[in-house]
Amino acid sequence: MKVLRRLGTLMRYTVAYAALTHCTFEYIGDFVLCKGPSMEPTLSSDNVLVTERLSKHWRAYKPGDIVIAISPINAGQYICKRIVAVAGDQVLTQNPHPIEVEYSMDPKKPKPIMTKDYVPRGHVWIEGDNKGNSSDSRYYGPIPVGLIRSRVLCRIWPLTEVSNL
Repeated sequence: MKVLRRLGTLMRYTVAYAALTHCTFEYIGDFVLCKGPSMEPTLSSDNVLVTERLSKHWRAYKPGDIVIAISPINAGQYICKRIVAVAGDQVLTQNPHPIEVEYSMDPKKPKPIMTKDYVPRGHVWIEGDNKGNSSDSRYYGPIPVGLIRSRVLCRIWPLTEVSNL
């Protein structure tokens, strides 16, 4: 009987700990392993980040915030990008794969077309810091704020690069 009582106590503590851990990671914040080159040089692949999910309830996202979001082109993947513009802001973008090309004075040097976009209400414009190697809003347009999972607070790994972001 004594063993069963101890086992029951252990199970109660285990379930309570699991519930507390789940709620913490789901509603307060968590740890994220950054993969890929799109945020270099700010973040490198295999950096561990601390993120939070609470500020969205009392503070709007601002340009400069680094966020973790669900990819708008692959719902099973998370992306780490910087917010460049918020609802109502105008964004001047250079089409990464121009269909039409305007020619400058030198016809051998094509100049990609620049376009102006406005970020609609309830959306943000995100881009990677490594513009040459990032799939972001320049490809798929502004993303809904609802796809943002969390905001990055700081990098905790590698230890030599611990910093607030």
